Parts: sequence; structure tokens; C-alpha cells
Amino acid sequence: MVKLVGSADEHWPDMSPYVVHFTKMEDKRTAYGNALSILSHRRIEARNAFGTGKQHAAAPQSVCFSEIPLHNLKRLADKRGSYGIGFRKEFLVARDGGPIMYAQKDTSRAKALRNMTVKAKNDKDDPIWLIAPFVDQPGQYGPKSYFYEWEREWRHVGKFDFKETDAAFLIIPEDLHSAARGFFDEAESENLGPNYKCPFVDPYWNAAKVKAALKETWP
Repeated sequence: MVKLVGSADEHWPDMSPYVVHFTKMEDKRTAYGNALSILSHRRIEARNAFGTGKQHAAAPQSVCFSEIPLHNLKRLADKRGSYGIGFRKEFLVARDGGPIMYAQKDTSRAKALRNMTVKAKNDKDDPIWLIAPFVDQPGQYGPKSYFYEWEREWRHVGKFDFKETDAAFLIIPEDLHSAARGFFDEAESENLGPNYKCPFVDPYWNAAKVKAALKETWP
């Protein structure tokens, strides 16, 4: 098997072998409702363009993930909600996803990349659109600042399809774990939907609890 991602020592708490996608409230649907939709359809829709040149018509839409260590999920949950799904990094890379890069706004490399996206602003087949969605440009933009390096973001261009067996874990508040397990078991028995038999992780758990939950399946 071809190795897709470098190994991380289990004693390195700043590294994670996983990426996570959190749901949030949008289109009058709660974060919980959006999570149920994703899990039922086994698809994360790409609804927005990201990266350099995202304002241009040709810019493709992407799905965002984070490689933030699982004992620090609170940082994302505080901003987005308590529901999501996790995958191993290899799963994302095998589908042409990967970590984003940074070109600080006023650097020569950032300007060069912006110029290339301008030239291709109406040509969705230009190869620059294979790169630009994976390059953010942190900086000050008028009265607003754009600095999100702390999210340790990964992206996938286009909708992201998966099977229930591909999920490494689901992000669900601990007080709902039992009900969620019963819900998925019933969905399977009644042939109403997929059953996610992976571990459940609460985004506010500490490292010991996360590690214990994941080792139930991956000793």
C-alpha cells in the first residue's frame, strides 16, 4: 500500500492522524439538522469557494476540514457547534484533498498567485484552480483581518462523498451518545438509513477520554 501521510508519534500531542468537519447553523437549519443530513446522505456538500481568487466566477467550491488535535476540538466547537464527523487523513488525501498553504497577503508569492487567478477568472479549466483553493492569504483587509492559521485547515474541492464505514468517529455531545447509538441501530434494522458503528467523541473531552474512545475500535 502506498503511504499517503507521514506518521505521527502518539506522544506528540500537537499532531493528529485525523481531520474533522464540523457542521454549523445555516439555511435556517441547526448544526444538529445539518449533521443528520450529512450522515443520512453520506455527503458533505461544497457550498462556498475558498482560497486565493475565491471571488471569481471560475473558482471552485470546496469542503473544509481541520487537523486540530482532538483534545482541542473545543476551539472549533465554540465557534461552530458540537456536531461533526472525523476521517483519517489518508482517506482525504486519497480523494485529492489535503492541507491548505499560506501566502501572506503582501508577499510577492501572494501577488503572483492573485494575478494568475485574475487571468483565469472566467476559465474554470485553467490549472490554477487546482492550486488556488488550497492557498489562503492571511492579512489585514481594510478594517477586517483574516488570520485563521489556528484552524489548521484541510480542503477538498467539490462535494465529498463517503460510506458510513469510512467515518473514523462522529462528533456528538456525550449526553446524546446512547440515544445516537440507538438511533443508528434502529435505522439499520428498519432499513431506513446507514448505521455509524464508529466511536463517538464529545468535542469537549480531554485527551484521555478521546484516546480511550478511539482505542475501543483502533487498539
